[in-house]
Amino acid sequence: MPTKRRIASALLVMVFLLALAVPGCQGMPAGGELILFGYEPTTLDPALSSDTTSASYIIEIFSGLVTLNGDLEVVPDIAESWDISADDKTYTFHLRDGVRFHNGKEVTASDFKYSLERAADPETGSPVAEAYLGDIVGFKERLWGEADEVSGVRAIDDKTLEITIDAPKAYFLAKLTHSTALVVDEENVESGGNWMENPNGTGPFKLGEWREGERIVLERNEHFYGDVAKLGRGTFLFAGNPMMMYENGQIDITQVGAANIERGLDPTNPLNRELVIAPELSIWYIGFNTAMPPFDDVKVRQAFSHAVDKDKIVEILLKITVSPADGILPLGMPGYNEELEGLSYDVARAQQLIAESSYGDDLPPIVLSVPGSCAAVSPTTEAIAWMWQENLGVEVAIEPVEWETFLNDLWEQSFQAFEVGWVADYPDPENFLDLLFYSESVENHTAYSNPHVDQLLEEARVESDVDSRLGMYQEVEQTIVDDAPWLPLWFGRSYFLVKPYVKDFFPAPMVIPFLKDIWIEE
Repeated sequence: MPTKRRIASALLVMVFLLALAVPGCQGMPAGGELILFGYEPTTLDPALSSDTTSASYIIEIFSGLVTLNGDLEVVPDIAESWDISADDKTYTFHLRDGVRFHNGKEVTASDFKYSLERAADPETGSPVAEAYLGDIVGFKERLWGEADEVSGVRAIDDKTLEITIDAPKAYFLAKLTHSTALVVDEENVESGGNWMENPNGTGPFKLGEWREGERIVLERNEHFYGDVAKLGRGTFLFAGNPMMMYENGQIDITQVGAANIERGLDPTNPLNRELVIAPELSIWYIGFNTAMPPFDDVKVRQAFSHAVDKDKIVEILLKITVSPADGILPLGMPGYNEELEGLSYDVARAQQLIAESSYGDDLPPIVLSVPGSCAAVSPTTEAIAWMWQENLGVEVAIEPVEWETFLNDLWEQSFQAFEVGWVADYPDPENFLDLLFYSESVENHTAYSNPHVDQLLEEARVESDVDSRLGMYQEVEQTIVDDAPWLPLWFGRSYFLVKPYVKDFFPAPMVIPFLKDIWIEE
């Protein structure tokens, strides 16, 4: 998940939500309270959300036609059912009865039409709308200011919404689970001021408070149309030392990093009994700007890829908490290719490629941009920069960039090289390969362009045979790896410590609603 103000999506950087204990000063709401430690979002506007941090809050406050369950299957949400036309291009959604916004107003098909057209409105400035909703007929025309409405969206009556897409696409329903497709209240949005301070959503939680730099408080929506949340309140804090709090008995759940993972994995350590390990549909990578020297030369990109010993970094610095990545699609994603040939660590080959490149031994200095502050630069980033300098004789500077600025610069393709992550928005290879590498995609942050890849991606979009479609994506992935607009680093894996009294915590491999299912055993 990434974009002008995000990353996935993309974008791209992983979000780990940490549940903590309850402070007694606020009183205990019915159903109990958890305090969750997380990062501050860049927005709570579904149309603008593009990073996993923002999405993690938005999907608890808002909801849409469909959603993803724990098995990552597309299931009904506000739409209780839908019909698909014989040509697989028109979807008719039937909304369930009794769905209301947080203020009690009933949700209708016209609210969805407004929400989708608002996402397409050029004045909204959504950085993700084209990527996730551009398949809808007339959406791009509205986005480009050539139409006043989206012709492919019709409210037939209060309970019936019709959406027509430009061609049959197997992944379209999954795209509607992305936050930019969630329903918002027109009166709330058009009320003036910062409506996100009091968003009138439909999700299992309402926004109780957003104190910038400190916390976000979510309160249970007692009138939620689905199963009402078991928790009464969830508070997300933006500061603290979660691991220390966990061991002091103040924190209910915490992510375990490389510094503490050996203790968690030790069967003789009491922490081991509380350790939960789960895969992620995510990848950490370095992107090379293929339109900027020296990465406009494929041999230079290949050389920089061959010059990094990922296995050693994963083993020594990351304590094997992740898996080295040769390709782009993570294990568990449809189309994952065990036979893919990556650009392995080979210093001699790297040096040969530099000599053969158009730059020869005259490489310009390299700036590797990373999100965060100087204090947050990781040892893994420093190791990669050192390997480039040592193995290629190139000058490398690491440039930390504040998160929101990083997202904007990523969108503008301003970086020479950048390090970031991507988490699946939905479990389909299109979400990685088409969104991130199609030459005209707004999610393509490396300016990568290969006509053969574009052609295969266009064909895969409308291919109805599953095996043929996945075969196309595997060919695309191998071509991209060979062209090296990315240096894939590693696939993610989640490690959590969970107190025994925390029940039904689900460490999802991607961002899906999860908070309402957690409960505390008294």
